[in-house]
Amino acid sequence: MTTTIEVISRGLGTGSIYALLALGFVIIYRATRVISFAQPALMLAGAVLVTYLVGPLGFYAAVVAGALGTALLALVAERVAVRPMLGRPVFTIAIITIGLDVVIRVIAIAFIGTDLPQVGDPWGLNTVNILGATVEQRHIAMVVITAALVAALFLFLRYTRIGLAMRAASFDQEAAMAQGVSVGAVFAVSWAIAGGLAAIGGVFAASGGAGVGGTMWIIALVALPVIILGGLDSLVGALVAGLFVGIVQSAVAQFQQYFPSWVGPNVAAISPYVLMMIALLVRPYGFFGTREVERV
Repeated sequence: MTTTIEVISRGLGTGSIYALLALGFVIIYRATRVISFAQPALMLAGAVLVTYLVGPLGFYAAVVAGALGTALLALVAERVAVRPMLGRPVFTIAIITIGLDVVIRVIAIAFIGTDLPQVGDPWGLNTVNILGATVEQRHIAMVVITAALVAALFLFLRYTRIGLAMRAASFDQEAAMAQGVSVGAVFAVSWAIAGGLAAIGGVFAASGGAGVGGTMWIIALVALPVIILGGLDSLVGALVAGLFVGIVQSAVAQFQQYFPSWVGPNVAAISPYVLMMIALLVRPYGFFGTREVERV
């Protein structure tokens, strides 16, 4: 029982990072029908920005300011590099987002320096006892904050004017434009939301003393198996699959000592991609996605 609680708590904490990043992927895809490969760089840039702001502003204000700053960066990137390419083949636009990822990541790494800057999270490695299990406070904070953000996102999409416009554009862009919806505004807001979510995911990844390193962006690559599992066009799928992948990865890391030696010591790192391969064989459009989704 104790081990199970610890495995699930770690998995939900890590899965919260994957879920936030996957939600960004899905939001942009629903709006533009393009997979944005710039999410890893936005995650890194957001975390780096928070390390610079946490001193003068404090942790909570720095996270909010860092998320807003990264949202602005994503908006500018969309306006400058992606918007002019509308109407071009989807593959071409996807390549542009890879270029954005490289450029933003190189610039962000230049601000990291030789040390591992810290985001200054107040939880650190502090723990609490739950039914005899040792649970890190940061994992609890990740789950609670992610739940609040997801709730706010769904309320935003359901009840605000721009949220309704985003939902309309995700179903049929031409019909939405005929009804007066500004598709350009939808694209911009989608990128901004994805950038903000990526920044918060970056803060989560750097918490607990891990710090912001130049290779931290690799964590964001796990969001790709997550959106394959959940479905490219499903926000619920991104959330559920992100948490599920986190729990599976945590369980594999906990029990990999019992696996055959030929499996290797890093099987937990590849477990999300194994899940992705199984999903592609069983349900290639994702467990929550629609059959009409086209893969890039």
